[in-house]
Amino acid sequence: MRIDERIGQHYPELSPQEQKAADTLLDRLGDLATYNAAELASLSGVSKATMSRLFRRLGFADFNEVKEHTRNIRSSGMPLGSQSIDASLASHMDREMENIRRLFELLDDPRLAAATERIADADRVLLIGYRNSFPVALHLRQQLLQCRNHVNLAPQPGQSLGEELAGLGKGDAVVLFGFRRRPAEFHRVLKTAASTGAATILIADSSARRLAADTTIWIECPVDGPQALDSYATAMSLVSVLANGVLTLLGRGGRERVRRVAGMFDSLGEIESL
Repeated sequence: MRIDERIGQHYPELSPQEQKAADTLLDRLGDLATYNAAELASLSGVSKATMSRLFRRLGFADFNEVKEHTRNIRSSGMPLGSQSIDASLASHMDREMENIRRLFELLDDPRLAAATERIADADRVLLIGYRNSFPVALHLRQQLLQCRNHVNLAPQPGQSLGEELAGLGKGDAVVLFGFRRRPAEFHRVLKTAASTGAATILIADSSARRLAADTTIWIECPVDGPQALDSYATAMSLVSVLANGVLTLLGRGGRERVRRVAGMFDSLGEIESL
């Protein structure tokens, strides 16, 4: 059980002092690693002995075990509230820049070129994104449709995935976005997509490293930050790089499609005039 669940289960049995200590833990789950046990006791207005007793009541040997437990929760993608000053805009910006730097350090040129070429050369491209990955997949589709045909997105709301995969084969490409807190069936979807003969490109955070062996190209994209909720600025930056790379590879054909799309916008009056 997570620490918040353990506290909820035992809370009625705790002494008033232990409840004060438990409230402090719940308020600071997102940044417990920045404190030591004595500081938490002081923040709670209880003794160090009371804080230690609470840890044991919750099933932890000591505070180090509590910190490791909360780090594991956070690395899974579960948002944990934080009262840290790290919530400042400056800290947020620094982490965003660091994540983008990490992305392009991890992503060597041959792998980026290979992913771009697979997407540009594919007969059909299927983009798959569940939950928080869906908006990133949707944005890549919008970008790719500017310069190439036959780009689909799945799963659509209320729709199944089988019929999207059934028609794929060699010469096609499947781009799967699998950021943390993926649905339980994600690995099975990845392996099924690979079994069609289509090239598979997996884009996800480090929690998906164990899935890399089952895909043609693996791209690690960090989304973690100092605050409770993940940021997808790095993922959107990668989408821009991929889409622009595809447009460049498609050359005149891609540029002609861009012009046709712009003409359709004008005919339909969909885009405001400058």
